[in-house]
Amino acid sequence: MYDFTIIVPVYNEEDNLDRVEKELLAYTKIAIKKTAIVFINDGSTDNSLSMIDSICNRNEAFGFISFKENKGLSAAIKAGFDHVTTDLVGYIDSDLQTAPEDFNKLLEHTDTFDLVTGVRADRKDSFVKNMSSTIANSIRRGFTHDGMDDTGCPLKVIKTQYAKRIPMFKGLHRFLPAMILLQEGTVVQIPVRHFPRVAGTAKFGVWNRLLGPLMDCFAYLWMKKKYINYTISKKG
Repeated sequence: MYDFTIIVPVYNEEDNLDRVEKELLAYTKIAIKKTAIVFINDGSTDNSLSMIDSICNRNEAFGFISFKENKGLSAAIKAGFDHVTTDLVGYIDSDLQTAPEDFNKLLEHTDTFDLVTGVRADRKDSFVKNMSSTIANSIRRGFTHDGMDDTGCPLKVIKTQYAKRIPMFKGLHRFLPAMILLQEGTVVQIPVRHFPRVAGTAKFGVWNRLLGPLMDCFAYLWMKKKYINYTISKKG
């Protein structure tokens, strides 16, 4: 029935969810692929879960998964990858600092590439946030050689067959392009718009954006050395 599923990780975003519903519902009406939405409630302690439940009850294309407790962004993304059945899967942050309609820009390239990621043009974040992200991206590129400028951009589309083969660990959401390249898939980055956060609070600080990713790079290198990749040529 659907061709594309958007994963929306949510952790304590009750102030944003009315706008999230409005903008994602509007996007489903202009999407170039028939689109479903799956919220992943990451153990929210505010009113997010009850709001998500109401949103899904009144919108046919919306569904949700709810964690018993907070497990982090990588776990939320993995749960989404495990759950979806459409050929394409994407995700967007519930702070809506990127625009759902920009998914159409990414979907235009899915015939050619296995992962299409946004790169935030003219970022509307603080100097400290932008600088820490720039440094973290430089470190990550040095380890992975993935050629990506902005893996933290919360707007991506992946062919589901590739997404389901990613062995996720905490922090691996920053390495999705590298993980597709390990599968001998193809990746491309496309400029997308970026907006200031208008409600709620950011969930990542300098540690998460800079020191944490440095540690994750070593985990990635270990995983890369042990990674198993194969292609079946024939079945009997």
